[in-house]
Amino acid sequence: MAADSPVTRQARRRRDPATGLRPLRRKPKTLTEEPALLDISATAGPGGAIPGERGTRDRSSKPGTAAGSGGPGASDELAALASVLADGDPPDAQTLRRAREIAARLSLRRPRRDPAARPGPGGLASVPYRGGADDIDLEATLARTAGSPVIEPGDIVVRERIASARSVVLLVDVSGSMRGERVRTAAATVGALAAELTRDNLAVVAFWSDAAVLCHLGQRIGAQALVQSMVRIPARGLTNVAFPLQVAARELARVPARDARAVLLSDCVHNAGPDPRPFAARLPRLDVLLDATGEQDPWLGGELARLGRGKFRVAASYRDVAPALSSFFAQ
Repeated sequence: MAADSPVTRQARRRRDPATGLRPLRRKPKTLTEEPALLDISATAGPGGAIPGERGTRDRSSKPGTAAGSGGPGASDELAALASVLADGDPPDAQTLRRAREIAARLSLRRPRRDPAARPGPGGLASVPYRGGADDIDLEATLARTAGSPVIEPGDIVVRERIASARSVVLLVDVSGSMRGERVRTAAATVGALAAELTRDNLAVVAFWSDAAVLCHLGQRIGAQALVQSMVRIPARGLTNVAFPLQVAARELARVPARDARAVLLSDCVHNAGPDPRPFAARLPRLDVLLDATGEQDPWLGGELARLGRGKFRVAASYRDVAPALSSFFAQ
């Protein structure tokens, strides 16, 4: 590979006055139209049935804004994708086995108990006394100790602040460079995280030059159903990393920053659309898991994680996925 000329090196050292960022090392293709957001979340039920109903095509008038004139409707692309998802065959056994292996090795710490949580549905929990709380649930304690001549510390019921639920948006690259084993690993990662985060809110967005929402925050779609949807989306098109970051920002817009995060699984070979780094900086937190089994851009992946105040990890095989995800949720 030929060395850069002095002019090229000087250009790379220049920073954009608006963002303070140096130019991208790869020059992405300029898109001639806004990317499309396909909402296929309604096609996957909790049990995994994929009826292939019509979803939503959302074309935003400007990056990062609310939906424009797209609205509900059908398109050739959406019809083709719905047709693929309507296939009733389960995902291949290797993908499911890989998902179980990743899930078995995950160790995602629960959020710390929130002292600022307010009483209300899900705000307080009545639990046996463990030496830390002093707010006694008198009614529950009396019911528990009725007729007992001796009261043990464990018989006392107290009210404790429960841990606040996390809201996690998982962004999964299914562009043309993510084929074969990469697709299996991506689908397995989705299934493993979905199985582990059952008490949290999880959204899943698959992306290429466009994007598709498989699950919104607040929806409850089973892990196997998500794997089933992921593995059926054909690897396609260019890689526009900026667009899913904008989609994640929309999903997390109403979530307190302390409970909100996005996780990006990609080779980070951004070759279409605007610079994704400013969009990473607007998220509450962005962790990046770089798939290093083929072509990759670790520099951009590291930049996205740095600007998103998250962590950057590299997966050289699917066995590296669980330790990397566990490290993301270690704090």
